[in-house]
Amino acid sequence: MTDMEDQVKLLVALQDLDLMIREAKDTDTSSEMKQMGFKLDGIAELNQARENLAKRIRPQLLNRYERLSKSYGRAIVPVTGNLCLGCFVTLPTSYPSLKSKNSFLTCENCGRILYFP
Repeated sequence: MTDMEDQVKLLVALQDLDLMIREAKDTDTSSEMKQMGFKLDGIAELNQARENLAKRIRPQLLNRYERLSKSYGRAIVPVTGNLCLGCFVTLPTSYPSLKSKNSFLTCENCGRILYFP
């Protein structure tokens, strides 16, 4: 596994943690979850896990992710069938051949970080 693949996996995990933290802090969502019987303790543990995970991501990439996540709910999105699953725009046919290079791809339309599952 390459360093780039590791970084992508870390970013996806970070995004999942961010979404869990956001949902737990949202008063509407958290009250619904509590009514359904879910316990929403552990936000401090989620924040600690996020901090530990963020330390493992390259600072430049982490900054890029955090800037994008302010604009979009999801900053890193998969590509399926040459389609960015963030904005649903068809990507140029050259993108699949670029995925093997050691760089991060971004959608030309929305600017999100792309990965190929």
